[in-house]
Amino acid sequence: MPSITTLHIQNFERDGYVALQAFLSSAEISEIESNLQRFIQQIIPNMPAERIFYENKNDPNSLKQIQQMSEYDAFFYDLLHNSKIRRVAEKLLNDRVVPRNLQYFNKPPRVGQPTPAHQDGFYFMLEPCEAITFWLALDVTDEGNGCVRYVPGSHQQGLRHHGRTGTLGFSQGITDYSDCDSERELALHANPGDLLAHHALTIHRADGNQSRDRNRRALGFIYYAERAKQDQEAFEQYQIQLAKDMENSGVI
Repeated sequence: MPSITTLHIQNFERDGYVALQAFLSSAEISEIESNLQRFIQQIIPNMPAERIFYENKNDPNSLKQIQQMSEYDAFFYDLLHNSKIRRVAEKLLNDRVVPRNLQYFNKPPRVGQPTPAHQDGFYFMLEPCEAITFWLALDVTDEGNGCVRYVPGSHQQGLRHHGRTGTLGFSQGITDYSDCDSERELALHANPGDLLAHHALTIHRADGNQSRDRNRRALGFIYYAERAKQDQEAFEQYQIQLAKDMENSGVI
């Protein structure tokens, strides 16, 4: 594991994101991979439909996203709550943190859809909006299979207006995302074990997976700074309405 340096913290504060290469070893990634496959085979069948997303709900090979994995499995609970990733979150946010979510993301080859430009903070409903998302690569990721693209410094410009996107798993996107924004984007390539971290206000997006045979899998970790307070009622109402909308539209 690379140590978190003052330079990492400075880059995160300036750009709103930072990349930690080879954060996990190949042995640590292998352990995650084996537990992920166990989770998919044994845990998913007993989970609520609104926490499992497929590009095609009739095709189990098109698994796109798993929400709140730590609530259903001890290995992933420990990975979210007790791992060195949490300690990095505390350093980058300069605060104790509250673990909130561990997610699985994939863009299956040929069918993986684009992720709209958004800020995670829109979903979190925090005041102040102080939170961090980690993106742990499980596959080699580049432009061909939909790597993450960040807009440097966008976390310093506040929360942009969001609206419904129709994209499963990313229901809200920035409505006025422009050519000026896209010209500033930086695409971050990643290898298995690399850890990307971004602030809750950092604008980011990803293209679809255009490759013929490469997945684009990752684990996402969300931590709120302890100083941030959530509008719990508004957050829960949004989640309830979102689940209803997905059920009514037939995507779950």
